[in-house]
Amino acid sequence: MTVVVDRPQTTQVPGGATVLPRTDPDAPPPQPRTGLGQVPAESLLVVWGSRVGALCLAWIICQRLLPLEGIAWFVVVFGISNLVLLATTTAVTDGLVEVRDRVAQWLISAGALLVFATLFSVVIYVFYRGWDALSHINFFTDDMTGVGPDDPLDQGGILHAILGTLVELSIAIAITLPLGIGTAIFMTEIGGAFARVVRTVVEAMTALPSIVAGLFIYTTWIIVLGNPRSGLAGALAISVMMLPIIARASDVVLRVVPGNLREASLALGSSRWKTVWHVVLPTARPGLATALILGVARGVGETSPVLITSGYASFVHLNPTSGVMTSLPLSVYVNVRSGQELMIARGFGTAAVLLMLVLILFITARLLARPAGSKPRFGTRVMRAMPRATWRPVRTPEPGADAETRTDDKEEVAS
Repeated sequence: MTVVVDRPQTTQVPGGATVLPRTDPDAPPPQPRTGLGQVPAESLLVVWGSRVGALCLAWIICQRLLPLEGIAWFVVVFGISNLVLLATTTAVTDGLVEVRDRVAQWLISAGALLVFATLFSVVIYVFYRGWDALSHINFFTDDMTGVGPDDPLDQGGILHAILGTLVELSIAIAITLPLGIGTAIFMTEIGGAFARVVRTVVEAMTALPSIVAGLFIYTTWIIVLGNPRSGLAGALAISVMMLPIIARASDVVLRVVPGNLREASLALGSSRWKTVWHVVLPTARPGLATALILGVARGVGETSPVLITSGYASFVHLNPTSGVMTSLPLSVYVNVRSGQELMIARGFGTAAVLLMLVLILFITARLLARPAGSKPRFGTRVMRAMPRATWRPVRTPEPGADAETRTDDKEEVAS
């Protein structure tokens, strides 16, 4: 017996959507759904119409109704008008949920634009004020030996500050990088009651004022131990500022590493140390580079610790254990507070060089953190952490072969 089932015939509508036929002749025609990532025309009209209306309304308020002059007032009035018009038009066309969504989207977008505008305005202003000094090559190749505050910009430079910053920062990184990552490994991989105490201390030290770090090194390293003010003392003060930042950020990064990677490595016979060294740290390498950049950004711009511990010199001095050593933030402070126009230009030029140095360090750290070529697969990291005696893989027996007489003479490593 054959049963015939009548299936409803489907129709294709523009946009590729499939619509079933109507069963009720009085029902409205079906409307295809909007695909993911596609914005309806009504929403675009509401958003852009509100922007255009807010622009016109801001011009009328600032130029005709109220004595509000300047681009700042125009931007403020435009933003408020745009928010009010966007919420009003959305309430007319949609419901309360859409109004809240549009308002939240506007607030987040406005906050992001405000942050980026502030950042770019600071960078552009610093480069604009310091361009007279940056345009001279001697600004990067000479120091301030024998140069007075009224001497032209084609004399003297900040070579002593650049070299001093690189020396102090290198020593600080050599101290804080292993200590910070080691502290994060202890808090994440070892755990326990003492690890909770360490985490509390690290979180408290992240808000440590910079002057306190400088005074700590000054009292312990210079007064108590009797060492002179030097670049090493400044590097130690910078290390105190960088250490909690690197430890806290590395702790967050290591806690994000999936636990199944650790479990797989331990299940294959690897020790906890090999699991951390060959599985956990390579997986978290980009995040650890970001933690290092956060620490460097905190330490490279500090002025008060190096002012107390290292001092200021107008000549090149590369020995960090004896003699004062100048850094870029300290050079900015000394030049800008002098009151002379040429020295202020040198100060802004030094600040621009400091910004470029931070950018170069950031790019370098990101390039070093990126894996060479393609990223290693999970099998490579786990096999690398396994004991070498367990590297023999299990092979599928060939048809007709005896599994007991089969031998495996070569060790293979999954690539």
